[in-house]
Amino acid sequence: MSLLADANVVLGVSGSIAAVKTVELAHELRREGATVRAVMTDSAQGIIHPWALEFATDRDVVTEITGSVEHVELFGDDGWADVLLLAPATANTVGKIAAAVDDTPVTTCATVALGQGVPVVVAPAMHEPMYDHPGVLDALDTLESWGVAFVDPRVEEGKAKIATEAAIVTETARAAPPSPLADEHVVVTSGATSEPLDPVRVLTNRSSGKTGRAVARACYARGADVTLLHDGPDVPYATVERVESAAEMTEAAVAAAPDADALVSAAAIGDYTLPEADEKIRSGGELTLELEPTPKLLDSVREVAPDLTLVGFKLETEGDDETLVATARERLSSADLAFVVANRADALAGAETRALVVRPDATEEYAGSKAGLGLRIADELAAESGRQ
Repeated sequence: MSLLADANVVLGVSGSIAAVKTVELAHELRREGATVRAVMTDSAQGIIHPWALEFATDRDVVTEITGSVEHVELFGDDGWADVLLLAPATANTVGKIAAAVDDTPVTTCATVALGQGVPVVVAPAMHEPMYDHPGVLDALDTLESWGVAFVDPRVEEGKAKIATEAAIVTETARAAPPSPLADEHVVVTSGATSEPLDPVRVLTNRSSGKTGRAVARACYARGADVTLLHDGPDVPYATVERVESAAEMTEAAVAAAPDADALVSAAAIGDYTLPEADEKIRSGGELTLELEPTPKLLDSVREVAPDLTLVGFKLETEGDDETLVATARERLSSADLAFVVANRADALAGAETRALVVRPDATEEYAGSKAGLGLRIADELAAESGRQ
């Protein structure tokens, strides 16, 4: 499974030094399932040779508009492209597109795409003072008002550097049709929780949060607005609410539930907590800890949102698949879940995983990357809402 399966992406390259990154960007788009065709300005060809993008895309590169009317073939009625990705987009190119100035192959393609209603994604790259110029900001605002999606640059060393390949691919996948989770709000819990033992130590587990982040990214790519509850970094594909303990995560999930369309509880939430010591516990002696069970997040959410689509995860360390499915079905019934993703502890931390998607009347196996599992869950949610 891939973010851009069967999508046709036109990669418009303009004359920023960030054009040197477009070979790897084209490869990443293709790894995610897209077919890519490149269009270049004259300035871009002074930075990277069209042959490099021909190699990266395995397609001829458009370097001029000829009698073949390439802009219409790509973006007109019944045009080839599903989405136009402008990466990198310079201040010059952004300003021209906002003013409908068609003097390069890239700006001409952009005009036809916008006129035809083809989704457009812009990844700006320029020096920071150019990015802050009132005219450039007005041009960006104009494009945004037309429905153009942006991949915000990374402002570093006085430059608005182009976003990472992963961020650009994610935004391109969100723009490309279909978007089966459009207008849906999905809440995802992710990673481990930590229960403070004292001001220094915590009780936690080995969860890396990779699966939860993959679910959040996939749901965003499929069109959803995503809230991610975890004790990790900010991510470009979700609104992050940082939580640490099981109680904090449960409280945040309960608060988010009334405005959500679905909640995916991928986090490895601690089953036990304890009172936190005010001072660091001295080492060297025996220590007995009095542990108390934590509330079940899904049960707490179900109390406040009886009709919310809920997805649970079930992790076990022993027993065969039959035992794993039986345990998952118990949880499926007790919390009235749409489905449960069941797997084993050896799935923790790694990039690959094996899981069983368990529904009341069916079980299907998934084996592959955690990114792929995230897409599988997003597509299962779309099917649950009747949009897939």
